[in-house]
Amino acid sequence: MTKMTYEELVQALIDRVKNDVDKREGSVIFDAIAPCAYFLTQMGFQLDNFLDLVLPDTAVGEYLDRAVGGWGIIRKPATAAVRKVETSASVPVGSLWGINELVYRIDRMDSTNVYHAICTTAGDKGNQYSGQLQPITNGIVGITANLTDIITPGTDTESDEALRQRFYVKAQLPVTSGNANHYIQWALEVPGTGAAKAIPLDSGTGTVTVLVVDDKKAISSGIVPKVQSYIDTVRPIGATVTVQSPQALTINVTANILLDKSRTAPEIKQDFEAALDEFLKDMIFEKYRVSYAKIGNLLLDIPGVEDFDTLLINGKNGNVMIGAKQIPVKGTVSLSEVSMVGTD
Repeated sequence: MTKMTYEELVQALIDRVKNDVDKREGSVIFDAIAPCAYFLTQMGFQLDNFLDLVLPDTAVGEYLDRAVGGWGIIRKPATAAVRKVETSASVPVGSLWGINELVYRIDRMDSTNVYHAICTTAGDKGNQYSGQLQPITNGIVGITANLTDIITPGTDTESDEALRQRFYVKAQLPVTSGNANHYIQWALEVPGTGAAKAIPLDSGTGTVTVLVVDDKKAISSGIVPKVQSYIDTVRPIGATVTVQSPQALTINVTANILLDKSRTAPEIKQDFEAALDEFLKDMIFEKYRVSYAKIGNLLLDIPGVEDFDTLLINGKNGNVMIGAKQIPVKGTVSLSEVSMVGTD
């Protein structure tokens, strides 16, 4: 059925009424038909969006949760950061300390005047601050405390796109008991895991190596023990599983750029670095060649860049290959503004 606007629907309904009846705007017939046409138009709009809300490839929020729930996939909740706290004297386990509107609860003592503290606010926010803490619990006087290292990173609630990608992995990659795809699914079920790769027989018969990065597609030692612990509870009996972080392959880019004068070189460099970082993250565990041509296109697509030359990636004017246990990571970017390009 062709979608009709409110005005088109009113006219279609009016046309169904006999001509010996007053059908002008303001007549009894018109005023009776108009509200019906309005609500039918609204219903048509809602029906247009209904399929988008129930299909996993377009659903969002709670609708996406319900769409993938039938596959046994549950959105990963936010987790709290565990941080190291160093104090000038002994403090009670369970005491509360604050910094920048965040509160940390002392969970246990690690060594003399060194404690593990859990952020009471779940999510990445608990990773962001370091420095002097203020006591919240009454009775703590004359003791200083500093929030230092991240022991276990806090993670935000899984995003719609990350949840959708996990659905695609489960729906599109065939899983049998303990095959490579199964290990990828198990790794992705752990809160904070952003991508994973399984390498069967990596160290011989019965062995599997699983490479993982965090939900920001970055190398994180904190996610490794969590994934290892979870996979050890679900892996087939007899399998020897090693969870590791991948090795970083730093991608350095240099080029001469000709500007169109609409933007400054620092602005262009900032945008290019952001685009390069996103481009490299999209490649993780999916592609194993950093394309020279695509990096060039990426640079040309930055607003303000008219042309470029002498583009080098890791000092070479060609593609860069990525090892089986490596991921590409943005390194240094050096863009030199020139008055002309392409001359000898």
